[in-house]
Amino acid sequence: MNNKSSKDDKHISIDPWGSSTIEDYNDLFSQFGISKFEHFLPDISHPHHLMRRGIIFGHRGYQSILEAMKSKSPFSVLSGFMPTGDPHIGHKMVFDEIVWHQKQGAKAYGLIADLEAHAARKLSWSEIDDHARNYILALLASGFDLKTGEIYRQSENKRVKDLAFELGIETNFSEMQSIYGFSGNTEISHIQSVLTQAADILYPQLDHPQPTVIPVGPDQDPHLRLTRDLASRLRLFSVTEAYASFEADAAELEYLKVAFENLSSLQTPLHCNDVAEWIENENQASEALSTITNKLKEASKEEFYPRIRIINHRATPDLLKELESKISKNKQVYKEHIDVFDASHNDIDNMVREFEIENGGYGFYPPLSLYHRFMSGLTGGKMSSSLPDSHISLFEAPESGYQKVKQSTTGGRESAELQRELGGEADKCPVYELYAYLLTQDDDSYAQRVYEECTNGTRLCGDCKEEAANLMREFLKDYQQKIKEVEPLLEQLNPNTPNTEGRS
Repeated sequence: MNNKSSKDDKHISIDPWGSSTIEDYNDLFSQFGISKFEHFLPDISHPHHLMRRGIIFGHRGYQSILEAMKSKSPFSVLSGFMPTGDPHIGHKMVFDEIVWHQKQGAKAYGLIADLEAHAARKLSWSEIDDHARNYILALLASGFDLKTGEIYRQSENKRVKDLAFELGIETNFSEMQSIYGFSGNTEISHIQSVLTQAADILYPQLDHPQPTVIPVGPDQDPHLRLTRDLASRLRLFSVTEAYASFEADAAELEYLKVAFENLSSLQTPLHCNDVAEWIENENQASEALSTITNKLKEASKEEFYPRIRIINHRATPDLLKELESKISKNKQVYKEHIDVFDASHNDIDNMVREFEIENGGYGFYPPLSLYHRFMSGLTGGKMSSSLPDSHISLFEAPESGYQKVKQSTTGGRESAELQRELGGEADKCPVYELYAYLLTQDDDSYAQRVYEECTNGTRLCGDCKEEAANLMREFLKDYQQKIKEVEPLLEQLNPNTPNTEGRS
């Protein structure tokens, strides 16, 4: 699938509860700091077809997951589902992402966001219970292994609700207003559901802090950004890199790293004002360049040298002193932080995290994220559980699935003649997406053939839809057979299976 770059520098609004689509995914890289995923493909031995075809397009911090896979160290995967309708074929790719990571060694978590459905969408508990059951069945039918995974409902997980309360202490309404656009009319339960979702994201780390990846659509990015901040706020200490007495953010640190690599062999000792001059001469103007050179100039003759900085956020002075005593490396101790020299960031970070956990802290890693493209609705726009004609339910009668594909919109031209002359627009076609996302599974050559035949004009929409409709009918038959086979597993989930007793 091609991804044309944006011609306009436009602002995108991301709404976790809305139905908006993303017109150009490149805008997410520049506006929200999401990184491209494609660079990781050579490092993954058997990437999922969603990765290979660019459907999984972005990430935050996925390098930590790759390192955990290679070293066979603990890591987790979690994603959640709001039971506002039956799970559909768009949800299937999230199920597959969870299961793929589980097969790579992750402890897997599937959560049913029933509190969010009740608060944000006003569904009754009886409706939620019916839909929740079907989400659980669909996740199990997709290959979720209960031996190395956990499925739970927010409303029945006390640890998640307790953690959400703690997270509420670390945020305020102004922040919620800024991130989500909440107003004075927003119900408190809706705000609480956001904190519950943040607690869900951190839940896999409550017993054993570890890298955790959250596969989501880009509309859920506000939750990830908030939770990353909250995870940091709950730490007793943070461990960062520094080169002088001042702090630097990630963009500023890149300038400092490159400067040290280039200058350290030429001049000893190296002073901050020398580094400022070099950075200004070697780089084009930018906001980060301006701020970091100002910091360097203010530090003036201070020696410029890399160090690992341990910053005290919530620990007592006595606990900071105890931590200091455990550091055998060359160090400089200040009132609220410790600088450690000639040490590995990972070694110091692991040591500090272990010390924090031993002394009652959380020791959270910032949650990581994996972003996939939206699956287009069959009638255009975003596929949505609340719009029956836009999606195909995983529980839908196979013949109904066949008919919906036959009636769907396409990326075809106005006539067969124009289609043969100009080719179809597969990148705008919901039917081609069915092939790429779902129907061709691991067969990349099949997906590529459909794309090429469409764009070169040899494949016409009627025949293409007929082929996809038949494949969809067979997929639903096979999948629903798997659902029947996993139904007995529901008993293993007690008390996390639906229970409406005492609820209205």
